[in-house]
Amino acid sequence: MRAGKKYPLPDPTKLNESASTFSGAVYTSARFLCLLLLGVVTVFYFRNREQAGRQLSLELVGYSSGNPIVLGILRGGIAVAFEVARALNAPLDVFVTHKIGVPGHEELAFGALAEGGGRFIDQDIANSARVTFGETEMVIRSAAAEIVEQAKRYRNGEPLPSLTDRTVILVSDGIASGIEIQAAIASIRQQAPRQLVVATPVISRPTAKILRPLVDNLVASHSAALHYTAGQFYEKYPELEDYQIMNLLKISTNFLHGAEASGAA
Repeated sequence: MRAGKKYPLPDPTKLNESASTFSGAVYTSARFLCLLLLGVVTVFYFRNREQAGRQLSLELVGYSSGNPIVLGILRGGIAVAFEVARALNAPLDVFVTHKIGVPGHEELAFGALAEGGGRFIDQDIANSARVTFGETEMVIRSAAAEIVEQAKRYRNGEPLPSLTDRTVILVSDGIASGIEIQAAIASIRQQAPRQLVVATPVISRPTAKILRPLVDNLVASHSAALHYTAGQFYEKYPELEDYQIMNLLKISTNFLHGAEASGAA
């Protein structure tokens, strides 16, 4: 699928401006749909992750009283999660996952690992790529080491806070295949949270059907029939640097402590 140009969603009320007849309007609409499906035109729903997070927060306000903790999937998920945590006056933390790729073709992910040991393997892809059990264990060990290193770096060596009997809101900036989210769900479930909510600005509909039975609630601002990458739905989608992630975590912690001090006064 080649990368296409990004255009805002056209205003349906203005379609007739370029079509003098009803059939012309139908043709215009059908042409746009074909271009969209071919990837020539990409609709974006959000200006950036911050705006997506604020929009998503509106759908999560009901969880503010359930002792929630907001976990952002690295990397981009932390920017969306920051806005959610601030809206809910809830603590924010990272949740580290790592895709595992076919040896020699690492860009082809056949599974994922999450901190805490949760894993998801797409056995169909693994079998098609003829990945052996030994190769699977090798890439999992490598991913596990990377996860430990990242978790230490972003938490300054501190462990992940306890999730037991808490409302956990797991946030991604967009879910396509759902490989990493399924690994994360497996890890978080081991800690027996009171509720596990997966929240995202956009998700592919086939993946949504897979995830709904695995969580207590799945909240998505938008769903897409075809979903190749999260970035195709954002006007601006820069890679988050380490210092930006650390800064968001620091700001969120300071904001929460300030709110608690205000409440105590």
